[in-house]
Amino acid sequence: MAELQDVCVLVVGKLHEHAVERLKERFKVISLPKADASALSHEDAQSVRAIAASGAVDAPFIDALPNLEIIANFGVGYDAVDASHAGTKGVMVTNTPDVLTEEVADTAIGLLINAARELPKAENYLRAGKWKSEGAYPLTRGSLRGRKVGIFGMGRIGLAIARRVEAFGLPISYYNRSRVEGVNYAYHGSLVELAGAVDTLISVAPGTPQTAKAVNAEVLQALGSEGIFVNIGRGSTVDEEALAQALKSGTIMAAGLDVFAHEPDVPEALLACENACLLPHVGSASQHTRKAMADLVAQNVISWFDKGEAVTPVSETRHVTSGG
Repeated sequence: MAELQDVCVLVVGKLHEHAVERLKERFKVISLPKADASALSHEDAQSVRAIAASGAVDAPFIDALPNLEIIANFGVGYDAVDASHAGTKGVMVTNTPDVLTEEVADTAIGLLINAARELPKAENYLRAGKWKSEGAYPLTRGSLRGRKVGIFGMGRIGLAIARRVEAFGLPISYYNRSRVEGVNYAYHGSLVELAGAVDTLISVAPGTPQTAKAVNAEVLQALGSEGIFVNIGRGSTVDEEALAQALKSGTIMAAGLDVFAHEPDVPEALLACENACLLPHVGSASQHTRKAMADLVAQNVISWFDKGEAVTPVSETRHVTSGG
């Protein structure tokens, strides 16, 4: 395998400092705030053999690095990396699954409870002195009691959310691109069908061309006036204009959102919805989990050059092998 101190790793974006420090211990590291090939000298572009990314890495940037072997993405979602193109170029792409599963699932349940029981609004009521001046906070229309939960995207995180929902004693259904083996939850053949069968929809779907704006006006209409929508997956999977209108008109009752289509920009129409709990993409944002993700980013790069294999390759690049 390669002499690791001679390998150049390019850090793209604001990568977790723990990952950067681990990489610096073993490799030559250079950094860019974003994937801009014009910001690299010809010599650096030729020398880069790995990318550790906390940001977009598109096809032209991959093409600009002729000796690139691996892109280690910080996050389980890797829609910002053109993994398909990387695969055709013989470039391995990795992500950080498993280490953030439980944290994100916890956040999804928090959003669900906040949306149903209005806990952030109730806290603001207390802090504003209204409990003392106006009396008890109004009874909430929403509750988890008697709800039926549908999960859009039954991968690792979806399954972890389902385990938590089971503890509430609520029935679970799901829609996925295919049935999941070993899962006894009710399967529905389309997202509209799932929404029509439940009153609580939790989206954990990845951001792909196939899922773009999948949660649309038709799906929200099917969810119904008692409906709660939670999104912990990707903002691109939701028609945000339709969602804001559904919240405003009462087509659905409430929403809990941790992700948005054009982060950090959040549509004004959603900000105006008092029946929406909005978080700034904090699903995995604990010190514990982000450090574990950083370790996995570094370990993927180290393993690739030390052993010739990635720890967590994504599906589009499982066929890629190290040239040693």
